[in-house]
This record gives sequence, structure tokens and C-alpha cells, in this order.
Amino acid sequence: MNKTPPPPLSLDFTQRRPLGKNGAPLPKLKPLHWDKVRATPNRTMVWDRLRASSFEFDEEMIESLFGYTMQSSTKNEEGKCKTPSPGKHLLEPKRLQNFTILLKALNANADQICSALGKGEGLCLQQLEALVKMVPTKEEELKLCSYKGEVDELGSAEKFLRAVVGVPFAFQRAEAMLYRETFEDEVVHLRNSFSMLEEACKELKSSRLFLKLLEAVLKTGNRMNVGTIRGGAKAFKLDALLKLSDVKGTDGKTTLLHFVVQEISRSEGIRVSDSIMGRIMNQRTNKNRTAEEIDEDHRRMGLDLVSGLNTELRNVKKTATIDMEGLVSSVSNLRDGLGGLKCLASEKLKGDEENRAFVSSMSSFLRYGERSLEELREDEKRVMERVGEIAEYFHGDVRGDEKNPLRIFVIVRDFLGMLDLVCRELRCIRVPNSPSPLAPFG
Repeated sequence: MNKTPPPPLSLDFTQRRPLGKNGAPLPKLKPLHWDKVRATPNRTMVWDRLRASSFEFDEEMIESLFGYTMQSSTKNEEGKCKTPSPGKHLLEPKRLQNFTILLKALNANADQICSALGKGEGLCLQQLEALVKMVPTKEEELKLCSYKGEVDELGSAEKFLRAVVGVPFAFQRAEAMLYRETFEDEVVHLRNSFSMLEEACKELKSSRLFLKLLEAVLKTGNRMNVGTIRGGAKAFKLDALLKLSDVKGTDGKTTLLHFVVQEISRSEGIRVSDSIMGRIMNQRTNKNRTAEEIDEDHRRMGLDLVSGLNTELRNVKKTATIDMEGLVSSVSNLRDGLGGLKCLASEKLKGDEENRAFVSSMSSFLRYGERSLEELREDEKRVMERVGEIAEYFHGDVRGDEKNPLRIFVIVRDFLGMLDLVCRELRCIRVPNSPSPLAPFG
């Protein structure tokens, strides 16, 4: 059989370059080097599941990000070219790339943005966050404002920025609108933090069981320190609570913290047992029980109470994670931000009819913001006084000693973690009565 020879293979790839939506050849982009996989007719592959229409990319953005820098061979060709080459862009390529990405996130055209900035409303949080990241430098703004060429020759990001900078104090307006948009969330967060701090102070000062623990540690520590300069203490800094696990018993397992928890658990168990309800329960359950079994019941009841200290001091543990400097700084930043907004609305834009809508939009918020900040300052002052009182309540005169005013809460948080671990260990064992001050267990 005579076969028709195949047509010669053309190596002119420019003739086969796909066309864009406007009919012009798509510009060449930087290549992605990969190894293509040959199709296998007899095998199902992951690629068979892909649908041609399931994903569409932004052609304008990909050209802006990955287009080649093409230089025309002659000045005449450069003058005739209506599509701007990268050399014609007003902004630096890297900056232009960032602006293009942010413009995509805005999802609005220049007219919509300019209108919203003029009225002081109409933009969501995500749009405002993207917009305040697009602030051009003084040099970039000058280039955009002084451009006299055809606007259509500029890229989409440069067109957008050129229109926006025409609005008086455009990006200061955007920052003011973003401040207003996030103000309530910031205030609520700060109030919650101050409230939690105040509750933590109350918990620490009013906890009967924590006081009992301190008493047990003080008495035990003084017994351990008999005959030394550290003996006979009337009080101790709470840092010592974190050292209780470092003191090991003769068995190498029991720590001083195990001992303290064991003893206070037995004491608390007896206290509960001696209560009215405890007596009623004892009459029902203590018949024919040995003294050792009753003592074990006391210990386990007390252990449940001691381990409950973690729940009782829950706000103390939360407070330990607060960055006090960050909290104070947030209040200060809110105050500065409101001052900047007031300056913009009351001074920079005052008296101009064109700016009346924006100023009017911000006026009611300014009154609300000033009231809220005044209340926040009072909360801050009151809570800082409470924190100082707690430090003095446990450590005496601490002026100049404590760099971190919340250090006591951090110490107690860490101690509660150690306490919880010891309680879980003691629950798993049966501790016999022992005359030894460090009853072995294990």
C-alpha cells in the first residue's frame, strides 16, 4: 500500500502561538521547566479527572508577573507600540507587582474606591486592609500625578493609583476608615483582658485553698530550714513554689511537693468529713471500716479538693499569657489613632464642601470613640492598681523589683501545672500512714 508522506514538521513556533481574547498573539512568558508525562491509553491517571473549564487564571496578572522584558529594536517601533512595555511603567517592577496583587484583592474599580473614600463609607474590612497597603511613596505619587501621557498606556495598577491619589488625603481617609472598622473589636478585646485581670486578682486574693497551700509550704519550709539562716521565715516569695519539686526524698522519688500535697489533702479531707454533710455520709459508710481505710478516704476527698484549685484559679492561668506591655501599648495606639482621625476630619478636611460627606461620616464616630477611650483609660488605671496591690499582697514592697507586673500570675500558673501532675500521680497510689516526714510512694 502506498502511504501519503506526512507534511514536513514546522519549527516556526511563532506561527502557532495561541491568540488572546482580542485576537492578538499572547505575549511570551518566562518558561516553567518540567518533564511532560506521556498519555497512557490503557491506564487511568489523575490527569484524566481534570476538567478544562474548572480553573481560570487572571491573564493580566500573569503577564504582569511573568512577562519577558522585551526591548524594541528601533525607536520608531517603540513609538508605535500602544501596549506599554515594562520600560514605560512609572513604578518599579517589584512595587508594581505588589500593587497588582493588592488591586486584585480589592475587587473594585477606581471609581468605586474613590467614591467610597469621598463619602467615608462603603468599603469592607478586607478592602480597607488591602488599600492601606497600597500607599505610594512621595516619589511614586509625584510620578503618577505628573504623568502627561495616555492613561490607557498605563497598567491597571498604575491607572488605579493615579485615580486614587487625586482624592485629597486618600490614604489617610482609608486609614481612618480602617481604624473605625476595627475600633469596636479592639475595645472589646481590651475590656475583656482588663476584666480577666481583675477577676484573676480576686481569685488569687480570696482563694482559701491557695492560702492553705502557702501556709503548708511555709511551715514545711521552716521545718526543713531549722538551724539555717533561712529558718524562721514569716513569708516567702512565690518563686519558691516552683522549687518544691527540686527537693527529693530519700527514696529518690518523693518530692517536697508530693509531701505537701499529701499532707494538705489529708487535712482537707478531715475538714470535709467533719462538716455536717460529711458526718451524715460517715454514719452511712464508716461502719466496719478500719482507721487506715477511713484515712485513705480522707486523703482522696482532700486530693479532689486540691486538684480543683486549677479550676478555681482559671483566670489566673489565663492572665499569665497576657502581654502587659502590649496591652498598654494597644490602648496608647488607639488613643493616637483617634487623635489622627480627629486631626484629619477637624483640620485637614474642614471647611471644604467636597469633603463634607466624609467629615460628617466621621463626626458621630469621633464622639463615640472619645467616650469609649475615656472608659478604657479608667479600666486600665483601676486594673493596674489591682495588679500592684496583688504584688504587694504577696511580696510586700516591690517597687522597682518587678519588671513584669504579671510575674506572680506566671509563677502561680506554672505551679498549678506542677500541682496537677502531682495530684494525678498521687491518685494512682495508696499511701500508707507513716511517721516519716517524707512518706515513700511508688
